Amino acid sequence: MADLINILLRFALYVDLLLLFGLALFALYSAEAMLRFRPMLRGMALIGALLSVAGLVLITRAMSGETTFAALWPHLQMMLLETDLGLAWALRMSALIVVLIRPGAGLASMAGAVALASLAWSGHGAMDEGALRFWHFLSDILHLLAAGAWLGAMLALVLMARGLVDEARIRLLVLSVKRFEWIGAVIVLTLSITGAVNYLFIVGPRLDDVLLGTYGMLLAIKVLLFAGMLVLAALNRFHLGPSLQQSLRDGRHAVAANALRRSVVVELAMALLIVALVAWLGTLSPAPG
Repeated sequence: MADLINILLRFALYVDLLLLFGLALFALYSAEAMLRFRPMLRGMALIGALLSVAGLVLITRAMSGETTFAALWPHLQMMLLETDLGLAWALRMSALIVVLIRPGAGLASMAGAVALASLAWSGHGAMDEGALRFWHFLSDILHLLAAGAWLGAMLALVLMARGLVDEARIRLLVLSVKRFEWIGAVIVLTLSITGAVNYLFIVGPRLDDVLLGTYGMLLAIKVLLFAGMLVLAALNRFHLGPSLQQSLRDGRHAVAANALRRSVVVELAMALLIVALVAWLGTLSPAPG
């Protein structure tokens, strides 16, 4: 039960911080949508802070074996003041407080990036040492930021495509999709490279034994879901995006917006499944068994 709670908590925190950073970043290149996202950014920052507190208590309790708060408190202090994980936690909380106070696109995206990057210290990279530790952390952080940019953009497009859709909304969608095209290419390239690099850091240049265990099977599912997301992203780029532009000429705004929204919702659902797998994989050893 404790393992399940840990996985669920990790999943919720990952989703929250990925979307917090991604939505704020999206607002930088689609400033027209910022007013809609600002209350959401504050809410996500608050939720992220609460989940972070719960996560710190849970991991400290698991490491110390203590159950009462009085007995747990000294261990919490030690975790905060004497470990890299505690430093990353404090940095995350500071960044989330910044978003709560000033949820503007520029500041929120930078603070969101810091909060999201802090999750790397709860991954497999924390077990490395020396130069390997640095490069593993760098790869993890780039992977997290790219994933956040993608998830945040998908959520933003879903929010913008729902409700009453008129010509002004379609023009905003067309502009946002166009601006995301080159960013999306960078995201896919970054995720592909850092994903492969992280696999080499964690597992090494081998497949045979790894694929026989739970870690390998979950990783294979993650790769398949990622491939499915690439297919949907290509569909959005080469078919649904042009359909939005066409709707400006033929007036079929709702049809084009609904088609884009349905595709992005499926893509976002696949992304959330990947995040759930990542939350699970972070608790496992790559060794078969």
